[in-house]
Amino acid sequence: MRRAAKGEWRGWREATEEALYGPSGFYRRSEGPAGHFRTSVHASPLFAGAVARLLCRLDAALGHPDTLAFVDMAAGRGELVTGVLAALPADVASRARGYAVERADRPAGLDRRITWLAEPPKGITGLLFANEWLDNVPVDVAEVGPDGVPRLVLVRGDGAERLGEAVTGADARWLRNWWWPPAGARLARTPAPGARPDRTLPQGARLPQGAHTSAEEPLVPAEGSRAEIGLPRDLAWASAVSALDRGLAVAVDYAHFAGGRPPFGTLTGFREGRETAPVPDGSCDITAHVALDACALPGGRVVTQRAALRALGVSGARPPLTLASTDPAAYVRALAGAGAAAELTAPGGLGGFGWLLQPIGFPDGLRDTPAAADSPDAENDLLRDALLVDVPDHEEE
Repeated sequence: MRRAAKGEWRGWREATEEALYGPSGFYRRSEGPAGHFRTSVHASPLFAGAVARLLCRLDAALGHPDTLAFVDMAAGRGELVTGVLAALPADVASRARGYAVERADRPAGLDRRITWLAEPPKGITGLLFANEWLDNVPVDVAEVGPDGVPRLVLVRGDGAERLGEAVTGADARWLRNWWWPPAGARLARTPAPGARPDRTLPQGARLPQGAHTSAEEPLVPAEGSRAEIGLPRDLAWASAVSALDRGLAVAVDYAHFAGGRPPFGTLTGFREGRETAPVPDGSCDITAHVALDACALPGGRVVTQRAALRALGVSGARPPLTLASTDPAAYVRALAGAGAAAELTAPGGLGGFGWLLQPIGFPDGLRDTPAAADSPDAENDLLRDALLVDVPDHEEE
């Protein structure tokens, strides 16, 4: 990979690619992602256990294939795939094959059953799981200049920015289709969790101050409005999903949806557990939330992590007080588990992640006509199909 001169101006996509994955990139450092930020995988082994249950349910839906793959995209140091394999019952574990997909080198001491790859294997049957991968697929940033034209944001190695040439071609089409669409356009292939799938702009849209549009013209955002051009993520997700002959692909990330895109984008950095300015010098993670509706392929659906994990048996409910008197040690363990589950499902935190569920090779896929969004059964009906299991009609708080 070409090393840029310190003062060279580049698009954010090229600069981030080198800063994260180059020879001295952030994701090649010895401490790994866990040394800088906390994901659901690091928060509690309950997460890996839930994913293992999903894999078991998928195994049953697939008819218990001779080989059942679990692919951990952006595997870090292999924490999730290790936890999932350890949580599988013996009859499933004997047929399971674990794959960790990561650009960094294989960590020492990783279970030999886990195959370490730079790209997902092809022709597999099973579950491909991408936890906080797409937000680290580098993207370019566009900003509307004084002339009203979206322009590429250029960045130096020290984080300084300036505007470059106008956004054109496929990137411009992506912005028109997914970030600043015409007023009469359908919003998305897949709606936000709980949203009606047939909304059109401007109903419910949150536009930057000064923005204007008409039924025929594209949305014209105000000067200074920013967008992350998500086309590379759409292509990356489609490529990853193509690894599956049959099964389910799941992308988990902080997300936003058409009609509610953040007017100034979400590009940011993380270093040693703290949010920081994004500087493409390899010293910090560089991330941006994901337009999951744009990534979704036909048949895909998005639910919240809170709903998905609850359907998979992760609940933050406190254990009964009677257990404290009959088995104090068990009560303490259950209380600790409830606290971890509450963190994983917190609506304003990890529970607010979107889960994009993409079935492959199922005749009916996920239903194209989910229940009405104002129905109390809407998300549960969606989960019943998406997670391939029945869930209660009404969720207990």
